Amino acid sequence: MSENNYEKGRLNLPFVGFCTFAKSKTCEDWNNINADVAFMGAPYDCGTQWRSGARMGPRAIREASTLFSFGHSGAYDHEDDVMYLEGVDIVDIGDADMVHTNTEQSHANIEYGVRKILDSGALPVVVGGDHSVNAPIIRAFEGKGPIHIIQIDAHLDFVDERHGVRFGHGNPIRRASEKDFVTGMTQLGIRNVSSSNRSDHQAAENAGSTVLSVRDVRRLGPEGVLALIPEGVNYYITIDIDGFDPSIAPGTGTPSHGGFTYYEVMEVLQGVAHKGEVVGIDLCEVAPDYDHSGSTSVLAAQVLMNLIGYVFHARESRLAKAPANVS
Repeated sequence: MSENNYEKGRLNLPFVGFCTFAKSKTCEDWNNINADVAFMGAPYDCGTQWRSGARMGPRAIREASTLFSFGHSGAYDHEDDVMYLEGVDIVDIGDADMVHTNTEQSHANIEYGVRKILDSGALPVVVGGDHSVNAPIIRAFEGKGPIHIIQIDAHLDFVDERHGVRFGHGNPIRRASEKDFVTGMTQLGIRNVSSSNRSDHQAAENAGSTVLSVRDVRRLGPEGVLALIPEGVNYYITIDIDGFDPSIAPGTGTPSHGGFTYYEVMEVLQGVAHKGEVVGIDLCEVAPDYDHSGSTSVLAAQVLMNLIGYVFHARESRLAKAPANVS
């Protein structure tokens, strides 16, 4: 484990330089992505049913991520005694192009970007935008499955169709469940009025989903939740920031009280990273204009930075434990 050395190179404080995710390099040539992680914005929020503003989420999260980005040799966690993110190469490929009023084309552009990331071998980390952007992201995994979806959210997002709408922010997990390569779902944090109706819950259960409220998760604890998640499979993690309590994440279009604290989510996600391979991540519904303190964007950036660290540390741990290939 190397030491952070701030005497070499630029000090590179958070407010200095270009504002990319984690102050990483940019890559505008999507046919030549060469990195461990590729960050892409999906600034689409026309799928919202109440307050818009999540289109500004990618910019705000990039800005907030600079706070965690001035270590030269990774990020040391004294509780785990691990230097996370050491040697992990992250690039920011910019945003998928948005065509205002055209959901189909905007979603197609998101899907295209994720396919390019997957073809490169990098881990896609996509930031919305409202949660409808999850649908084209999941479509990009066609031929790359199977995957098990881990969802952190206040809402079930399992609506089939309302007044012809099938690709709003209340539909994405229903659309995902229709894909043959999605073999299971674990939905955590679902709560309160307006989260869903009874028929949607029944449909989710019939599709093989495990649905747990915040209180369920607290009763079970992290180990109890992890025991319900299949082991040794490929996981796709989708995070709606309203899964967190609005006391720490007020900057979202559809806040719901009684949500998760930071560590309640991170302890589960850290465990997921060690149970199997995380093959994709999205984080949605940060609407920064509803939080003038900027704490919601900081929370989102911190979740992503730590989660990426967990994923790559777990990969290294699995490789270290794997038996040597004797030819």
